[in-house]
Amino acid sequence: MNQIRHLFIAPDTRLRANWLEAFPGASLCDRISENPDADVIWVLLPEEGDVVNLLTECRSVVGKLPVIAISDIPSDQQGLVALGTGVAGYCNGHAAPAVLRQVADTALEGGLWVGQWLLQRLLAGLSRVASKKFTPPDLSAWSSGLTEREIEVARTAATGLGNKRIANLLNITENTVKAHLDSVFDKLKLRDRMHLTLLVSGVVRS
Repeated sequence: MNQIRHLFIAPDTRLRANWLEAFPGASLCDRISENPDADVIWVLLPEEGDVVNLLTECRSVVGKLPVIAISDIPSDQQGLVALGTGVAGYCNGHAAPAVLRQVADTALEGGLWVGQWLLQRLLAGLSRVASKKFTPPDLSAWSSGLTEREIEVARTAATGLGNKRIANLLNITENTVKAHLDSVFDKLKLRDRMHLTLLVSGVVRS
């Protein structure tokens, strides 16, 4: 099995100890380039600057490779902005190596990593918005045209689980999960898993 290649995009002059401990073969670059020699892209967000443009540009360059935003001063607001660009995760740049590996595993499985603290805030915020502005989510509003299994996979994926955990939970293969999600994204014209979560929760409409 080929080793997963990790590329950190940061102004640092050398890889940090926790990054190297998590991924001994990781590489570092101060800017993203076309066709990066990596399987996972980590982007250190600046304390000041346009996070949206930085991450949007990075995602457009790397294509389907998972992009994970990391921050030395993580906050709910910055996390939500970063996730809004379609990144696969957001976490502390000083996180323990074990946590970084968990983040990478989740992203590689097609999941969305936001950390427990931000997930709780995000779900609470969605509930408040939904209760104030919308009627309870109508399943038919977004599921029209989907099969029962596609609906089941979509609702499970909207909780943030990766493909492997979804497969185990629903007793199907990871390839089947991916096939169903590809079909759901195509039928519903979704941008990313965050869009799916907002749609299933009733915060946005299809």
